[in-house]
Amino acid sequence: MSNLKPWQHISSRYLHEEKWFKFRADQVRKGNGETMEPYYVLEYSNWVNVLPVTTDGKVILVRQYRYALGTFSLELPGGIMDAHETNPLEAARRELLEETGYSCTEIIQTGIVATNPATQNNRLFCYLATGCTPTHNISLDENEELEVLLVTVDELLQLLRNNEIIQSLHVSSIFYGLQALGKI
Repeated sequence: MSNLKPWQHISSRYLHEEKWFKFRADQVRKGNGETMEPYYVLEYSNWVNVLPVTTDGKVILVRQYRYALGTFSLELPGGIMDAHETNPLEAARRELLEETGYSCTEIIQTGIVATNPATQNNRLFCYLATGCTPTHNISLDENEELEVLLVTVDELLQLLRNNEIIQSLHVSSIFYGLQALGKI
């Protein structure tokens, strides 16, 4: 049996608040009774990612420029849950439709991962969407610029092997989705 104890929150001081995140400094009591200050926490909304598969078995990816890393990134459709959204499945359907124009006949949750539990408070909900067909025009947020790509499952696996998909949360979602499909 473990002797580890959870840390206890004593107080918080917000250092910065934006639409997409909040940054705070906490005072905490560690499991061993010692006080630690500051302990920095980034508060984000929960996120969703979707591994979408078309009716003919193609995987839908998006390619977009990621400024912080300074490179184009191959990713899954997905994003932040809007403030009014409480159901990650509905957020996943919305993100799939907005970013790709595709709707699905079936969508299932394949996993939940912590984005970075050392400093972030949010989770990523992973989904597999099947029976995807184009039904709408793409409807991007004001700061989104992306292109939609269709690849086979074999091509997707090769992209992973070649480290051409490097966003860790998307890699996790892909593996959960491929596992649900029985492909790995």
